[in-house]
Amino acid sequence: MICLLLVGFPVLISEILIGRKAQLNPSGSFKEIGRHKGWQGAGKMTILTGFLVSSFYAVIAGWTLGYFMQAIFGEITHFDSTKEAVSHFKAFSASPLWGIGSLVGFLFLSLFVLYTGVQKGIEAGNKIMMPLLLFVLLFLAIKGLMMPGGEEGLAFVFKPDWSEITPTAILLALGQAFFSLSLGQGTMVTYGSYLGKKENVPGTCVPITLFGICVSLLAGIAIFTIVFSAGLPPSSGESLMFQTLPIVFSQIPGGYFICLLFFLLLVLAALTSQISAMEPLIAYFIDAWKWKRHQAVLTTGIAVFIVALPCVLSFGPWRDFTLFGKNFFNLLLFLCLNILIPLGGLAAVILVGWRWTFKKAFPHLREGAEGLFKTYPFLKWYFEISVKYLAPLIIVIVMLDALGVF
Repeated sequence: MICLLLVGFPVLISEILIGRKAQLNPSGSFKEIGRHKGWQGAGKMTILTGFLVSSFYAVIAGWTLGYFMQAIFGEITHFDSTKEAVSHFKAFSASPLWGIGSLVGFLFLSLFVLYTGVQKGIEAGNKIMMPLLLFVLLFLAIKGLMMPGGEEGLAFVFKPDWSEITPTAILLALGQAFFSLSLGQGTMVTYGSYLGKKENVPGTCVPITLFGICVSLLAGIAIFTIVFSAGLPPSSGESLMFQTLPIVFSQIPGGYFICLLFFLLLVLAALTSQISAMEPLIAYFIDAWKWKRHQAVLTTGIAVFIVALPCVLSFGPWRDFTLFGKNFFNLLLFLCLNILIPLGGLAAVILVGWRWTFKKAFPHLREGAEGLFKTYPFLKWYFEISVKYLAPLIIVIVMLDALGVF
């Protein structure tokens, strides 16, 4: 929460502002405002980050599609014990057939949306699907609280253990704040370039941040109450959801239909994140290389598949192959979440706060939000202090400390 308030939100504002001012892809936007090739390099780094994120994210997102397909045939709503659900997921994720097949299917859906247009397809559908996902998530949270041992999961989420507040934990919190808002990976700069000057940037960013917090907490309640009720360890990582929720779906009346709906909505939610991560590279090909959209989309999709393939195999045949003590998936995850994403966010706030200067940037931030700043004049000082001082300082200190400099 602190990382979101002091770092995440100011970086979100900065990135959207950069894109809206330049009306270009991240590489062009950073160069336009920074007026130096070095800044163009920083913009290209964020595009690379988004590409790498889309590569490992496609693996997890592919699992949601695979589980949706299995849900249709009732294969994940018949578990009598936790052990069965865990064993099923381990076999599923280790299977090259399911892993690669789910990845290809999910990337095909992503490319279809990106090729045909985001606005008429995914945006229109989300106006119905996302409220439905929220409703199903709320139902699961209530169900989890009613299960035996659910209160232990609630305590696990909300009861603080101050001994866990280490530099590594703070870096993970910072990475999570950035990841949940799609920062440091060119996405928000790209989306900012599609905005007009009349758009209220702070007014748009506040609900994005608040809604993200609410959904994250709701998901935490739903999953960890079920985890503790089922007797699972609470540290199972990215596979946790696939091991816990099928247990509930197997036990409740109408579980088949709720399971089907949940994983369908989850596929659509994952789709929005995937196209967001892929769009910066597509925009770069269109702006800088003058490619047609279909050529840029196809090339990006093929490149994502090539990098995602060893990530998929990291859970199966290549699980024992490691670099720096991590398999390919975890290495990519660590590189993006702990290094590249914070660096991208750092570049954005330094560009806005110091290179462009906040004094020159503020009139552009005020455009479309005149009433907001007139009603709450202290917001100007909050943004100036956060963008110029707090956000860059916290990012630098946390990263240096995690690297063992202090």
